[in-house]
Formats: sequence, structure tokens, C-alpha cells
Amino acid sequence: MELRHLRHFVALAEEGSFTRAAARELIVQSGLSTSVRALEKELGALLFVRGSRPVRLTAEGQALLPAARRTLKAAAAASQTVQDVRGLLSGHLRIGTYPVSPRLLPLPAWLAGFARAHPGLEITVRQTDGPAMTQMVADSRLDCAVVDPIAGPPDGLYALPLASESLMAALPAGHPLAEETSLTLHQVAQEPSVETDLAWTTRTRTDAAFAAAGMTRRIVCEVADWRLVLDLVRAGLGIGLVPPSHVDSIDEQTRNNLRLIPLAGVDIKRELALVLPVDQSASPAAKRFSSYLSQRIRESDAEA
Repeated sequence: MELRHLRHFVALAEEGSFTRAAARELIVQSGLSTSVRALEKELGALLFVRGSRPVRLTAEGQALLPAARRTLKAAAAASQTVQDVRGLLSGHLRIGTYPVSPRLLPLPAWLAGFARAHPGLEITVRQTDGPAMTQMVADSRLDCAVVDPIAGPPDGLYALPLASESLMAALPAGHPLAEETSLTLHQVAQEPSVETDLAWTTRTRTDAAFAAAGMTRRIVCEVADWRLVLDLVRAGLGIGLVPPSHVDSIDEQTRNNLRLIPLAGVDIKRELALVLPVDQSASPAAKRFSSYLSQRIRESDAEA
């Protein structure tokens, strides 16, 4: 059984599309199809339901997928063992992350620095919501992810704390409450709210804070982009509870027409952590990246 056949099988299972899987593996679709058919012939079983959109696994394919992932991970670890003797890091680092403001965490610069330090390592970055990325790490579809581990990492995963910040109320400059030095949750609850999508961990944190206080609020809009939240607040649609680091990334005109006011009596924190498998379950690249981030954070703390 060839490793490339297993790799192509896993790519197709995860992407659910021959086009995306072939692009991921840098081969033509016909080559991917041939590889999958060769694996099916060797195993004597169909692994995918033919003609389904998106591509679906058969019962045999579902049974093979976890073992195929383990085999590929073991092969990568064996290769890295040899590279470790030579002082090199090679292979593939698959990382998930939110869009993160450099003010809070200079992740793009650190990721670029890590890539320069390990030129033999292929790095790919994926963005989606935090719970989905955490599950992808647990399922070995990602090596690690920068997320808000709101409920703590699941069994088998470890969370390395990276940064945190307190959410603040964002209001348009002409709002009657814009000159207040702080706002209570009760004051915020009296106003229409602009919020993030229910899948976002910041939304989970804000909903929990209002529920703990026994309050409800009128949410007039849900979006999946901090910039759009701030634009809608500026337009006067409602109040938003936002991470202040994201305000630095918007244009000056929008910033000048917003007011950020701290909350009184409650601290709703947004946490960021690198989630990765514990101990030997983590890939060599994920473990090295975790150590690299730890060093960068220590250096940043020392400078501060």
C-alpha cells in the first residue's frame, strides 16, 4: 500500500471534491482518480460513493479514514526522526487561525519568521470558526490552531495561552451614551445590538454574560466579520461588543466616528491559545511551532 495513495484518499475524503483535493495535492484530477482507484483495487472495496456531490465515503471508506490518518502521521514522524538527526524540520504544518490583529498578537510576522527558519517545511493556513478548527485538530485534519478555547480543549488536546483582551462597547460618535466613561450590561441591553455569528466564541462569551446577569437584548444584525460589525455600529444600527485590537485595523474615518467604552461590573475576555495534541500525538512541526511561539511571547513580555 503506497503512502501517496493513502494521502490522496485522505485529501479527497476531507475536501469532498476531486477539484479541491487535486489542487491540495498538486496533481491533476485524473491522477487523483487513478490513485484512488488503485487503492480501491488493492483493498478490494469501493471507498467512495460514485456520482455523489459532494463526494461521500462508503462504509469501508469511513472505516479506513482514521487508520489512514494515523499511518500518514506515523510516516511523517518517522521521516522527521531522520531529519532531527540532521537538525532540520521538514514536512507539512497545517495551522488554523482566526484573523488576528497584529496589535494583539503579531501572528503573521511570527508565522513568516518560523517559515524562514524552516525552509524545508510546507505551511498551509486555514480559517474558519473556533469550534470547527478545534475539532479539526482533534481529528488530525489540522496540526494546530489559534482559537479561543472557551470551554477548555477536548481530551487529548493542550492549549498554550497566547493573548487575551477585554471586550468593549463600540458606539457611533453621536450616540447619547458616547460620552460615558463606562457602560453597564443593563445600559447595553437597552440598545439594539450588532453581533457576530452564533458559531463565534466571542458571541458565546457575550451571550453567557447577559444570561448570567438575567438580561436579554435585541440583536438586530449578525455578521461574520469584525470590520462589518464596526461599519454597522458606525452607521448607527446598534451597539457592538468588540475586541479593541480590531479597531486599529480599520480606516481612520471609521475610527474617528466610533467610541470605545469599557464595561463596568463585568469583564468579558477574548482569549487566544494555540491548541495542539498532547505529548507524542502532536506532529513534530506543531511541537516546534509551539516552542517557537512560547519563545516569541517570552521575548515580547520581556520587552514590555
